[in-house]
Amino acid sequence: MALSITFHALTSLLLFHVSFVSTATHTPHHHASHSSNHLQKAYRALQAWKKVIYSDPKNLTGDWVGPSVCSYTGIFCAPSPSDPNTLVVAGIDLNHGDIAGFLPKPIGLLSDLALIHLNSNRFCGILPRSLSQLSLLYELDLSNNRFVGPFPDVVLSLPSLKYLDLRYNEFEGPLPPKLFSNPLDAIFVNNNRLTSLIPRDFTGTTASVVVFANNDFSGCLPPTIAHFADTLEELLLINSSLSGCLPPEVGYLYKLRVLDMSYNSLVGPVPYSLAGLGHLELLNLDHNMFTGAVPLGVCVLPSLQNLTVSDNYFSEEEGICRNLTSRGIVFDDSNNCLPDKPHQRSHKVCEDVLDHPVDCYDHECSAVAPQASPFAAGPSLAPAPAPVYT
Repeated sequence: MALSITFHALTSLLLFHVSFVSTATHTPHHHASHSSNHLQKAYRALQAWKKVIYSDPKNLTGDWVGPSVCSYTGIFCAPSPSDPNTLVVAGIDLNHGDIAGFLPKPIGLLSDLALIHLNSNRFCGILPRSLSQLSLLYELDLSNNRFVGPFPDVVLSLPSLKYLDLRYNEFEGPLPPKLFSNPLDAIFVNNNRLTSLIPRDFTGTTASVVVFANNDFSGCLPPTIAHFADTLEELLLINSSLSGCLPPEVGYLYKLRVLDMSYNSLVGPVPYSLAGLGHLELLNLDHNMFTGAVPLGVCVLPSLQNLTVSDNYFSEEEGICRNLTSRGIVFDDSNNCLPDKPHQRSHKVCEDVLDHPVDCYDHECSAVAPQASPFAAGPSLAPAPAPVYT
């Protein structure tokens, strides 16, 4: 499943622009006098970077020699947005390079960069503060590397940044609330070591894709998630140690196409407000502690293609929910407490939970990480190759 069609399309468009204009970069008459200062700074930055690369098995940086930086592998040049007669280094794409090293302070000299793609390498260490000098940076993909330290708040100072991909690294600690007040369109922070609570204030967010999955957050999903209503299309919170009830405000996210809350410790009934998600294609509530009914309003959603409610404690399915496959919907309701359905929990296991129903109006959200659910462990946190947007 593609996480964001918009994300992929815009990224491809940006790369096309950079690649297209880079085809002219090897012609010697392309306004070299206007470009020399920018390219000289880029040369200094790239040479400093090459010195701290200590493994390059594909020899991608082997041709990083001499001042003609626009001919370097993985380096793309384009006319400056402020002066079409000035040639600048506009993009770096070293995806799947398996390169080991770190990002040096002089990388801040590459102030004309619009995109950085470093997916699937072995870059490590802490992101340099000098990244704050990249005022034109539109897209930053550092996924599948070995970066460490607290959440790199330097990325929050980038005024042009729209796409932030930090997944599959070793960042730890809390998410800063400011992450959600920046004008980002896509936020990928899954598969790190992030902890603490999900920030409670989502005011000002513009993201269409948010992926928190496979971190060690705790507490509840805050009702302020409703502030994403005008933009959010995909929300993935898989295996994020969430507890408490699912807030009805999730049903206000009327643009949602994908909602995956699986492998958490969510309790209580599914809010009927989800019936308002008319664009929802995939809903996954697998491996939680939901009780009550699978609501009819969810089962008749007009765009629904895949519904997974397995490994919960549902005791009823309303209306067409009992036979969703007749509508051509992929449906899994196994390992619940549904009478007359195959592959359900034992009566004893169901009784222990259903005899103590949760009232979400009175239920207080725990501010500490819940104990693991009694019925299953979460999915493996071992890194897997992240999708690459090129």
